[in-house]
This record gives sequence, C-alpha cells and structure tokens, in this order.
Amino acid sequence: MQRDLALAHELADLADAITLARFRATDLAVDTKPDLTPVSEADKAVERAIRERLARERPNEPVFGEEEGGDGAPAAVRWIVDPIDGTKSYVRGIPVYATLIALEREGEVVAGLASAPALARRWWAARGEGAFRDGERLRVSRVARLEDAVLSVTSPKALYLHGLGPAFETIARRSWAARGFSDFWQHMLIAEGSVDVAIEPVVDVWDVAAVQVIVEEAGGRFTDLRGERTIAGGSALVSNGLLHDEVLGLLQQR
Repeated sequence: MQRDLALAHELADLADAITLARFRATDLAVDTKPDLTPVSEADKAVERAIRERLARERPNEPVFGEEEGGDGAPAAVRWIVDPIDGTKSYVRGIPVYATLIALEREGEVVAGLASAPALARRWWAARGEGAFRDGERLRVSRVARLEDAVLSVTSPKALYLHGLGPAFETIARRSWAARGFSDFWQHMLIAEGSVDVAIEPVVDVWDVAAVQVIVEEAGGRFTDLRGERTIAGGSALVSNGLLHDEVLGLLQQR
C-alpha cells in the first residue's frame, strides 16, 4: 500500500504544479460541458498528465476520470481521478479546490488522496493504515448531539431541487452551526474533527472515492442518502459516525 500511496503523492505533485501555474490566470480558458458545469484547461491538463504517468508506471491499471471518462465498470484494479474538484471555485480564483486520486481494488477503495495546493494542504489514507493531513494522524469528532454539530453542504439550492429542502431546514435549525464549506473540503474537515456532518445530494464516483477512504480511516462514516455504503450511489452523507443514523432518518422523512 505504501507504494500505491507514494505514487498517488507523485501524481498529486504533478497536478499541483499544473493547477497552481494557471490559478487566477487572466487568460485561463474555461468551457461549459453538456451538463452545464465548467471545465477549465487546467482540469483537462491535469487528467491528461495523470493518465500519461499511470500509463508508464501502471500500464495494466485503467483510469476512470471526470474529463476523459472510462467505461465506468469496476475493474480488478482502477484509479479514479477528479483532476479539479471545485472547478467553480478554481475558475473564480477561490482557493478551495483539490485534485482527488483514489485506487480501487476489487470494488473497494483502498487508498485515497486529496491535494489542495492553494490551501497548502494534503490529506491521504490507506485501508487499515489511518488517515493523515500533512503527516498528522486524523480523527473525527466525538460530537453526539445534532444540537452541538457543525453541518456543511456544498449547495443548499441542490438540496431544494432534489426535494430535500424541508429536511435540510430541520437539520440546519437543530444544528449548532450550518455552513457551506463545499466540495471536498467539508469532508476533509470531517476527517479532521472540525465538521460533523456533510450532505451531498448529487455526486459522481470521482467526487467521493478518495473522500470515502479518508473519512472512514479517520473513524467516520460514508453512505449515500439511502444509507448504502457505496461511492456509486449518486449522493453522499458523510459524518463522524455518531450522528449518521439520525441525520439519515431526517433526510428520509420526505
């Protein structure tokens, strides 16, 4: 596993150099994808660079990435890559973005890394070996009451569009603080013990593969909004574990 993580760090170094070089560039090229989300030249360059490196280093291990895809079917081994998680932030000059890299074996994510160079932070984990931020071991919080919890969502608007508005309002009113740390960052803050619950009504596999192993190795819990432990459920509820079932129950009261 250490060899896999070492390679993931090398891939992240490669990605960081590309994203930082174009971050806040006045001539950054940005297009709109068919799903109406933005994609920058940096997104494409990062994924291409990672694919080329893995083709040399691990030619028999396919890549499933946000920009260039893949067949999407689980393989015995595959790398899952989100070249820039938080592209909307990236193209507006907001430093909350990261490259997410995960390694899946036999349907289980066994290693994951999130590198946020503009924040000067990097998180990683491997199954059975713990979760870390810049070398420091991570543990989720011990907050056991929703009234004491910090709640985060990427997009309240998305919750309403998916019929979760009333449930979100209930959870937010009961929580100690409701925030929008957005994208990967809220999940890393859960792993660090600073945030207790995060709700994502819409995610893709590349958004959450690395998140799952990092949060779980920090002692937290990851499911979709149906309560299934899967990165392919199209949604995500991430928590310190102690609050998970209560929040899941509130979300399902629709």
